[in-house]
Parts: sequence; structure tokens; C-alpha cells
Amino acid sequence: MIYRKLILTRANCHIIKIEAAVVDTMITQDGERIAYYHLLGRKPCIMFCGGFMSDMTGTRSMALEKFARKRGQAFTRFDYRGHGQSSGLFCEGNISKWKKDAITVLDSLTSGPVVLVGSSMGGWIALLIALARPERIVGIVGVAAAPDFTEDLMWAKFEENIRHTLVTEGVYLENSDSFDEPYIITMDLIEDGRNHLIMREPIQIKAPVRLLHGMRDTSVPYQLSIILADRLESEDVQVHLVKDGGHRLLNDSDLTLLMRATSDLLEV
Repeated sequence: MIYRKLILTRANCHIIKIEAAVVDTMITQDGERIAYYHLLGRKPCIMFCGGFMSDMTGTRSMALEKFARKRGQAFTRFDYRGHGQSSGLFCEGNISKWKKDAITVLDSLTSGPVVLVGSSMGGWIALLIALARPERIVGIVGVAAAPDFTEDLMWAKFEENIRHTLVTEGVYLENSDSFDEPYIITMDLIEDGRNHLIMREPIQIKAPVRLLHGMRDTSVPYQLSIILADRLESEDVQVHLVKDGGHRLLNDSDLTLLMRATSDLLEV
């Protein structure tokens, strides 16, 4: 694993900010500005939860919006704090804060039944939302869902010198296969993630779940979706593996699979 040390400064924390037009914003109870777009339509609402270092203007999110608009379906996308056009610094974020942002969006912008679509880290966030608001969530689609990734895909796989850097300096940069910029990993992210681990026991989610995963994913092993399917208490869980698919699953056939899985849950 290749890594580089980083001296933590507020200037460095801005490395992953992406410029895009702000559609609308809300202010959280702790004063953060969350950027979002909400499309009115029939229920269930589709709510998209993006991945680590991603924003709400990505290919998958925009394809889902087009899909929802064509159906007349309600749709919501947003940026976590420290991502995209929301306020805050990425390196000051963690799973607790991003989960809180997602639940704030759910509670403030949507009503009635919701189908969550979560990409990578967003799959973990979607599962945490479903555990927190089980009465609202009628379906979950995970695309390369990465529950517990801070512990199992980061800390557990880090070499000892990387762990030492995190413990002593609080942060390091890891090269990414999915982004031009390196991942900013903080010790706070690792420690906070331990408060939200869900893969150690049965996951008390009863809603239908569809898990899509590329078998050539080098960031989140596809076997994780199979294990997740077994952990979920729901009896309506399907895993769709794409043999030649990587982590991002963004070609036309991948997006068609995503829309089919989402449509399936909207009709349940």
C-alpha cells in the first residue's frame, strides 16, 4: 500500500473540494450548510447517499435523477459536510457527522416511504439510516456497499508504519484507484467508525435490499456484499455481481442494472 504523510492544516483539508453549482442549502443544528437538490414527485422518494470523497453531481446520482424525473418520482440528492458544495472540511468529517447529515436531509426534505440508494460509503450510511428510521425506509440499493470499511478495509489492512503515522500524526494520504486526489484518512475517522460497526452481528433491517457489486472491484471486495446479504435479517435480499465490473459501475449496462434494482423496490 502506497502512502504519504500529511501535516494536518486547514489549507490541506480543502484538497478534495469540488466546484459545482449550489442548487439549494439547509443549515444543520450544529451550523453546517448542507447542499441538496430535491425533486417533488410521487412516493416512495428515492434518496441518494454518495460515497467517500464523492459529491451529488456524479454520474450515478444524475442518472437516478433523470430516472426519477421520467417516472414522476420524488428524488433527493445531497452533499455531506466537507463534500462537494456543503460547508465544512473533509478531514474534520467522520461517520457520525455524515450519518447525521443524511438523517437531517431525510427528516427535513422527505416524507412517507423512502428507497435509499447508497454508493460505497453511502451504502454504510444508508444501512445506518435504515436502522435509525426503520418506519421510513421501504428499500435499500447498495452499489459496492462498504459497511465497516474504516475498520475492515482500512485499519485492519494498514501496515504497522501506517498505523503508527495515524496514531502519532493523526492523518495520512492514501493513493486512490477511484479519484485523482488521494484519500485523506484521519485517526478520528477510524476511531469514530468503531462506534458504527454493523457487520459483527445480525443487522436488524427488514426492508428489501438489492446489492450490486463489480467482481473486479479493487477498493471494496465483492465478497463483502455476499457477507452483508447473510447478515441482513430481511428475507428479501438479492446480490447482483457484475463479472467485469470495477468499483464505480458507471457504464450503460451498470446504470441499467441500477435503475432496474431501484424500480423493483419502488414497486414493492
